[in-house]
Amino acid sequence: MVPGIQGLDQRRLCPSASMEQVSSTGKPVQITVTDGYDLKGFKGDTPVTFIRAEFNQVVLGDSAKVTVSPEGTAKYNFTSSFEFNPEGGITLDDLAHKPVCLTVIAVLPKEKKQKDEKTLILGQAVVDLLPLLEGESSFEMMVPLHAVPGSPLEPLRSGVKQCSLEVKVFVSEPLLTPAQISGGSLLKVTLEAAYSVPESFILLGPVHNYMVGLQVPSVGEKDYPILFKNGTLKLGGEREPVPRPKKWPVANIQAPGANNIPDAFIVGGPYEEEEGELNHPEDKEFRNQAECIKKRIIWDLESRCYLDPPAVVSFQKRIADCRFWPVEITRVPLTVAPKGKAAKFDKTDDENQLSFHGVAYVNMVPLLYPGVKRIRGAFHVYPYLDSSVYEKTKCLFSLFRDTGHHLIQNNKVGGINSPFSKPVVSKNLKEDKTVKEKDIEGRPRPGDVQAPSIKSQSSDTPLEFEPSLCHNTEGQQYVEAGTYIVLEIELDKALVPKRMPEELAKSVKEMIPPRPPLTRRTGGAQKAVSDYHMQIKNISRAILDEYHRMFGKQAAKLGSDMDSETLEEQKCQLSYELNCSGKYFAFKEQLKHVVVKIVREKYLKTTSFESQEELQTFISELYVFLVDQMHVALNQTMPDDVQGTVSTIYTTSEQLRLFAFEAEVNENFEMAAVYYEERLVREPQNLEHWLDYGAFCLLTEDNVKAQECFRKALSLNQNHIHSLLLCGVLAVLMENYEQAEVFFEDATCLEPTNVVAWTLLGLYYEIQNNDIRMEMAFHEAFKQLQAQVLQARVTKQKSTGTVDYVEEGGKVESSLDPWGIASGSSTTAIKVEAPAGPGAPLSSLDEFLEASKLRSDSREPILSIHSQDPTISQKLSNVFLKEIPAKKEASKCQDSSTFLHPTPYGVSQTPTTIFMETIRFLVKFNAVQYVHRVLAHELLCPQGGPSCEYYLVLAQTHLLKKDFAKAEEYLQQAAQMDYLNPNVWGVKGHLCFLSGNHAEAKACYERTISFVVDASEMHFIFLRLGHIYLEENEYEKAKKTYLQACKRSPSCLTWLGLGIACYRLEELTEAEDALSEANALNNYNAEVWAYLALVCLKAGRHLEAEQAYKYTRKLKLKDEALLAEIHKVQETVGFGNPSF
Repeated sequence: MVPGIQGLDQRRLCPSASMEQVSSTGKPVQITVTDGYDLKGFKGDTPVTFIRAEFNQVVLGDSAKVTVSPEGTAKYNFTSSFEFNPEGGITLDDLAHKPVCLTVIAVLPKEKKQKDEKTLILGQAVVDLLPLLEGESSFEMMVPLHAVPGSPLEPLRSGVKQCSLEVKVFVSEPLLTPAQISGGSLLKVTLEAAYSVPESFILLGPVHNYMVGLQVPSVGEKDYPILFKNGTLKLGGEREPVPRPKKWPVANIQAPGANNIPDAFIVGGPYEEEEGELNHPEDKEFRNQAECIKKRIIWDLESRCYLDPPAVVSFQKRIADCRFWPVEITRVPLTVAPKGKAAKFDKTDDENQLSFHGVAYVNMVPLLYPGVKRIRGAFHVYPYLDSSVYEKTKCLFSLFRDTGHHLIQNNKVGGINSPFSKPVVSKNLKEDKTVKEKDIEGRPRPGDVQAPSIKSQSSDTPLEFEPSLCHNTEGQQYVEAGTYIVLEIELDKALVPKRMPEELAKSVKEMIPPRPPLTRRTGGAQKAVSDYHMQIKNISRAILDEYHRMFGKQAAKLGSDMDSETLEEQKCQLSYELNCSGKYFAFKEQLKHVVVKIVREKYLKTTSFESQEELQTFISELYVFLVDQMHVALNQTMPDDVQGTVSTIYTTSEQLRLFAFEAEVNENFEMAAVYYEERLVREPQNLEHWLDYGAFCLLTEDNVKAQECFRKALSLNQNHIHSLLLCGVLAVLMENYEQAEVFFEDATCLEPTNVVAWTLLGLYYEIQNNDIRMEMAFHEAFKQLQAQVLQARVTKQKSTGTVDYVEEGGKVESSLDPWGIASGSSTTAIKVEAPAGPGAPLSSLDEFLEASKLRSDSREPILSIHSQDPTISQKLSNVFLKEIPAKKEASKCQDSSTFLHPTPYGVSQTPTTIFMETIRFLVKFNAVQYVHRVLAHELLCPQGGPSCEYYLVLAQTHLLKKDFAKAEEYLQQAAQMDYLNPNVWGVKGHLCFLSGNHAEAKACYERTISFVVDASEMHFIFLRLGHIYLEENEYEKAKKTYLQACKRSPSCLTWLGLGIACYRLEELTEAEDALSEANALNNYNAEVWAYLALVCLKAGRHLEAEQAYKYTRKLKLKDEALLAEIHKVQETVGFGNPSF
């Protein structure tokens, strides 16, 4: 047997035997080698060759022996196959990171007295099966054949066309469903090198295996370890070349060139663009020394892992929960067995096998940024200490230590049932031989027992036992040497897709909505003649009216039927009457002004005439012109038109609602009330206007007026469910409980399927201490919600034709009532006691939250409390609700911009509850005082509990009270539960903006607008982000931001911001257009007039500049800096201020 081929037969298995072990549900994957090309390099002979196909350490078969033609071609037409079966055979994970290895073997001529034929390996080719994970069912490629050391093909590689094999891969149907293709992802982890390793790492002496490992989710909640083994220790002296190829993480490839993954290279890049730890300018010198001079360990391996849709969700959640990912590094001593046997681990003491155990903390949070698919950077290596690892990553499990050397030897976790099991080392050669037959590519088999995942150990509950913590002296050498690893993690699809920016118009004019053009007040000769025509028409109309008065309208109708004498007589009488009454002279005075304008504008006569003759000549010329123009005016059709008035800008009801909301944001409640009242004047029969005004009154705590508005809305439509419910809420707040019961019960009768109506009725019965009816109402609400969820799920499945992945937490158990008690149970109903007060203070919730933090990450403790011992729930309810006072808390000058309407979104979306549905309704209408009571129930609900939306509402209520510290605390809780919720980042931006931290607010707003899904209220996010850009002189960004706001919801403030940005960019035409739009929407804004004055001053328009400045002063501009800027420009141009 030729040494180069030994071991092939050891791995060879009968294909039929292999297929017997595979379930009948497997799908065959066929690999066909049709032809070989350029198989030259022999001494004029025609060798006999065959191909051996291998996959996953299994020989799939040998082709027939084929003689190579003199041209170097060979017709193999060899087909081999293996069964894909994710349930117990070859998995998607195997296809992702293991190639098919094709070995071309030559059959040597037999010598005398030789019984067995000898063979020689010529080269190897690898086939990447990655297209099968991209949804393809077949593909064809030409793969290069790489020579093995000592092959006769090797000397001819330079300057000669490379040998190649034509390969076809076929499956009967795609291995992935459309849902898996769209929802799954391919994770690629590339380990480049570890630089600046400890000086104790020497090339001479015992051989060591340098290993790096980490865990990732692969199928659902299961974790798979990714191992990078056999790192090469190298001395310094030069930098590693780039680009350089990435290598396969498999061990059965003998040809050096075949180790390289096709079209995959390590390209490096500037330190500043990395996401790691050593990417600052002060680290550049150290990295240059480490990567050029000092020792390093080189891997250059890329390992792939397929993430199915549930694994993608799990991956997102773990990143949001843990942030940092532990990547372990270690060194394991090896001894080479005699007589050519495979290397095995040295038989030393267990504790000494694992040496130089270190860990790098990789910050994975950037993968949750919208559009980010790849992170690459350098990460410091620290000694592995349990306490430090748990503190940073919430992980108690060590990939190398806690799984024992089974994982190190064969990359399996089989037989390890506990993360704290003692390491187990093989003690005899028989066990070592078994090791060689197992998978050694850094992946466990699907049937192996999986190591405990990061998620399973990420509990905040204190541990009753921990591994003994000893100082890691060997690992400390990593810190002293400054060791760091360079790692790249890449996904084929971003975890959070980034929204593509919309095409925004470059010109502000294109963004202006169509409206009637304003009347142009032109000047010059044309305007003078036009005014003359208008006066002629007015005078002729007045004379005609006088004629009708004297002779009647019937006389005018006779027209030409009248004789000339009668007409002459009427003319004389009319002239006499006009002269006697003074109307003739009034008409002359009326014409005098327009005639003077014609003289000045058309004939440019502004000085006295030099002679009488010149005067007479001019008068004659003027007379002729005036008479001609009089005939032109009289001959025109003269409808009963009057001088055109300036068209008014009509604002819609939606615009007025937006303007009112903006006034609330700026705490200008007086102006907001004006807008709301204007809506009511325009459409007094629109009940939505009354509801909006009532919600505004609730915000300002004018409950009496709010009640009047809601009742007015109800009078317009007795069957309007929202009006009924809001009337009931106001009745409770004003302690009119009998009326409240009528309203709530009427609502449940009108709409029996309304969840909010039943929940509010249950809350009312709770106030009345009516336990039985309270339980009935909550149970009915829960039943209706369950029916709605089921109906929505069925409808979605029918529309998409696919079955969605539903988390267990989203399943609703029909046998439980809202409190987790089995239906029909005789157990006493749980009740949250509270006196009949109208509101609940926030402090009561804060006290209870401290007691609930330990179980905030898990629903199970809450569920067990309610289902096993109802009295405990009752006690917990009383803890924070029994002290609810009747007195209302004042919250003047509240900022309603923070009262967004959050919607569940992101990887940690929790199932909705009857109480959260009710909270959304109450938040929409600013019934904050009632929200506190419902939040208490949400905290205790088995299907609810602390969630992202729960903490978000809490943060909003504290933000209304200007309690920034508490708001920030709850926002942190919300972000931990749902890192991808755009509402969390939007509210956090408002918090930072209101507290004066504009830099942090800017970062939050920018992240919010980068999400694919918008936050609940984007208008104020754009407004405030644009305002920050203007403050920081980033006018181009401000312009783009305000353009988006103008397109979404134009208002005076959006156009004003756009106008300011354009003015600062010296785009005066666009600035004037934008400011004109702002002025048309609200001509009482002093800042708009101020910037219009600046634009007119820069454009040299004297009259407009003075008028704009006059209104700026009249409306009392408060911005002293802007006023000073206007004065400075006025002094520069020399006009614009009449007081000069």
